[in-house]
Order: sequence, then structure tokens, then C-alpha cells
Amino acid sequence: MMTSWTPALWRERPAAQQPTYPDAAHLERSLAQLRQLPPLVTSLEILTLKRHLAEAAEGKRFLLQGGDCAESFAECDSTTITNRLKVLLQMSVVLVHGLKLPVVRIGRFAGQYAKPRSADLEERNGVSLPSYRGDIVNAPEFTAEARRPDPERLLRAHAHSAMTMNFVRALIDGGFADLHHPEYWDLGWVEHSPLQRDYRRMVEAIGESVRFMETLAGETLGSFTRVDFFTSHEALLLHYEEAVTRQVPRNPGWFNLSTHFPWIGMRTAALDGAHAQYCRGIQNPVGLKVGPTVTPDQLLPVIDFLNPQNEPGKLTLIHRMGAAKIGTALPPLLDAVRREGKQVLWCADPMHGNTESTANGFKTRRFDNIRSELDQAFDIHTAAGTRLGGAHLELTGENVTECMGGARDLTETDLERAYKSTVDPRLNYEQSLEIAMLIVRKRGGHSSQEG
Repeated sequence: MMTSWTPALWRERPAAQQPTYPDAAHLERSLAQLRQLPPLVTSLEILTLKRHLAEAAEGKRFLLQGGDCAESFAECDSTTITNRLKVLLQMSVVLVHGLKLPVVRIGRFAGQYAKPRSADLEERNGVSLPSYRGDIVNAPEFTAEARRPDPERLLRAHAHSAMTMNFVRALIDGGFADLHHPEYWDLGWVEHSPLQRDYRRMVEAIGESVRFMETLAGETLGSFTRVDFFTSHEALLLHYEEAVTRQVPRNPGWFNLSTHFPWIGMRTAALDGAHAQYCRGIQNPVGLKVGPTVTPDQLLPVIDFLNPQNEPGKLTLIHRMGAAKIGTALPPLLDAVRREGKQVLWCADPMHGNTESTANGFKTRRFDNIRSELDQAFDIHTAAGTRLGGAHLELTGENVTECMGGARDLTETDLERAYKSTVDPRLNYEQSLEIAMLIVRKRGGHSSQEG
């Protein structure tokens, strides 16, 4: 354990993607308030997740991580949160049924309010303003007032995260995730989906299995009435992350108590950077995004820095290569990590490497490319003798048209109909369910080959 590490140690390193606050005193006042607020998660939950991720790396579980590209304060409402949870529960049912494995469910919500940007400034019609960096920093409207970084938003982000987490906990503890009642998870707008029939068959098969086991046991099995559910967000805004990092009784070390699973994005993954310095010292399991330009000589030192004890469950490598690049970029990394005996969980993000802009100005992703990257990932891992143990997806339970293709074969014209994201395009319900079914076909097939 690193006894000399403190949550403020990141300040000694170069910190990318941080906003410039015009009033330093205001920032410090907001951070002081933030340090006094109650935590959103517990150290026990964090350590439980770490064990689950270690088991996923061994092939005993499968990680499903999904949610919004960036949450907004305006969408912290019961319908949006419930629909997002419904999609993740339906996907996990497909995975549990098809893979015959427990699923580790991690939501990209209850804190995903910060987003990295390619430039500090955005220009429109000759006017230059700070880029929108997520609701935790500023607002998306293109005005000087909206784009000014506001420290009060740190407190609002914590409050909205708490409300989201509280509602998710209440739903799950109240039986929303009960396998006896999967009808709770129905999304009304997809009742005529071409995938609904396949999904219904899976639900019926699981229901029959549950009833059979309960008949043998002679009682209702409580393990089928609720599920473990964890939260995650990109650990981007380091002033915020420092303020929510605490020590607790009985469990040694420092814990980020705003989320179970923080991750480092590709733009902030430098070995000598502030984000790596922060994430190496916390007891939370940590994710690291890995892009197509990363070499083994670059990746291995970062792995050692983030997980110096080679602790199982501590580090998840989330590769996001793009369908056109994964075939050449991923194999050397898999070979090097396996050869050096590094304890990591490999997870695929087939979203971020496949982003493009259409002629009519929409930022989108083609479902065929998303599916292709995930398809290739399973094959590449099998050929390398490694295991793909999870998927990281941007998705929503809303009736959006942001990614082209999928069950309804959405086109460029469809994007104009229901494009709601302020940052990145997300999979809708049908596309998400298709991905879950693809994982079952690929992971299930490769598991039988391993056996």
C-alpha cells in the first residue's frame, strides 16, 4: 500500500482536459462544501465489485457496462433513469440466459457529467467561447454566460448523482429487478420491435427455470428478486474526484466514494499525467481506455503504474480501436500483456473508435461497424489465448435515432427524427439488444471452444 499517496498528489503532474475557472476562490469554496457531503457509495460495495471483476477476468462472470455518453441535469428524471435501467436489465437477461454466467452490471450514470473535448475553445460565426465540457462544468448553450465554467456545478453534479443513485437503489431494493416480474422492464415504444419475440422466448425460458428451482427448494429464492448494480464515470475533473476521495473505518487506503468504477479516458492516459497519478492511489477498481495508436512499450508501464501489486480486479483495459484498425492494433497488446503475466480484465468498447460525421452535420456511428469491431474482438482474443470479459457501450432507453443501422435499418434521414444527444451518439433499445445477442453468439461459441 502506498502510504505516502494523497488525493491531492495529482496536482504535481500535468493535468489535461481541466477547465479554467475564472474565480479561484469560488472554486475552493465549492470544493470545501463538496468535501463535507455524504458519500454516494460504500467501500464495501467497491471491494465487492473488485472481486467480481477479478472473476470476470477468469471467465466466471461477464461485465456489461453501459449508459449515457454524458448525463445532463435536465434528464435527471424518473422516466429517463428507469428506461436506462430497463435496457441494462434486459441486456443482462439475454447475457445470463445465453452465457450461463453471472453478469456484472455497471451503469455509466450517477456521475457521468464531465466530457473531454478536442479543443478548449469552440468557434461559431467568428465568436469563440469555451467548449462545452459537460454539465458539471458549464452549459451547452452557445453564450458567454452558459459556457463560463461555474464551480457551483460541482455541487449540482453531486446532488444529481445522489438523486440518480438513490432512485436506482430504491427501484432495485423494491423488486424492480425481480426475475419473477420481467414485465416491469418493458419499454412501451418498442412493443412492435422485431427483436421482441426472441427476447420474450428468453424471458419465458428463464421464468420456467426459476419456477423449477423454487419448486425443488420449496420456497421463493431471494437471489432472484434483486441484483447487484454498480455505477461508473470517467474520472476526468480531478478537483471533483479529489474532493470525494475519503478514508473509511476498517478498510485501509483511500476510496473514491462518488462511484464504484472510475475510468481514465484515452486523452488523459499519459503515464506522467495527473489522471494516472490520481487513479493509482485509490482502492477502487479502475478502467483504462486503450486506443489504436498505443504500443506495448507504452501500455505496459502504465499497467505497472496503475496496478503495481498486479492485483486481480484492480485494472480493466477497455480497448476502443475502430472496426478498421482493431485487427492490427489489438493483437500486439494482447500478446505483450499475456506474456508479462499482467492481471487485467479485457473489455471492448466498440463505440468510440467508430464515430463519424454525416453530410447533414450529425455525429453518428454505423451499427455495422460497432457490430464488426465487437465481432472481431472476440475472434482476436481467442486467437491470442486471452479472454474478452466485458463490453462497454453508450446506450439509452429513449426512442432515439442516433446510430445508423440496426434492426430498423436507420439511415441518415432518420437521424433528424430523434437525435437528442448533446455529445456522442448512443445505441437505442433495439440496437442494444442486438449487441447483447451478438455477445451471446460470439462469447458462447468461444467458451465452448475453450472447454
